[in-house]
Amino acid sequence: MNVTEAVNSRRSIRQFLDKPVDRAKLEAVLETAQRSPSGGNTQPWSAVIVGGDALKDITAKIKEKAKAAPMGENMEYAIYPKDLNGRYEEQRRAVGRDMFESIGLAREDGAGRVAQMAKNWDSFGAPVQLFTYTRKYMGPPQWSDMGMWLQTVMLLLREAGLDSCSQEIWAMYGSYMRELLGIDDDHIFFCGMAIGYRDPDAPINNFAVSRIPISDAIEFRGL
Repeated sequence: MNVTEAVNSRRSIRQFLDKPVDRAKLEAVLETAQRSPSGGNTQPWSAVIVGGDALKDITAKIKEKAKAAPMGENMEYAIYPKDLNGRYEEQRRAVGRDMFESIGLAREDGAGRVAQMAKNWDSFGAPVQLFTYTRKYMGPPQWSDMGMWLQTVMLLLREAGLDSCSQEIWAMYGSYMRELLGIDDDHIFFCGMAIGYRDPDAPINNFAVSRIPISDAIEFRGL
């Protein structure tokens, strides 16, 4: 698989097969991903990889937390800007609409949509979670570096025949996630990433995810 094939085949998988992930394969991906770029070679990312009974324990506890505080609690950063608008908000709404339509959930089916979103806490059936965090004093450039590292991990997972779903939803309970993972107060929790093998027949893994044309985002000058 070349880079273009990895980019084109990568998508957020929301239904995984009940199939274990080999630790050696994960270690190989993460070892290569350490080649990701970062400003000044700071490499500001840190992560905890969780599976098995340890993941089941976190899943059970975060579900209880979500019942008690369904709108989140002690979030350490805003997942979306409060003034998100224009094409950015339109794109966010569109992918949500297309996702729910792919599994037959009507707009007025609030309970069904909530139940689908709650599947995040089960990692959509994935056997592995990668939880990412960094030092609290890190700024926007280092958060960008974390994003480049995560993208590199996701593409390498595709090369290895694996799939993923980045999940910022875990940040709704940021400080609690740090507590569950044993991460001290000098750090900030960023996101989770479900890792496993996609269910190729699941409609939720096959709906078309639109992308804007490059002319809407990029301007060429002098070329």
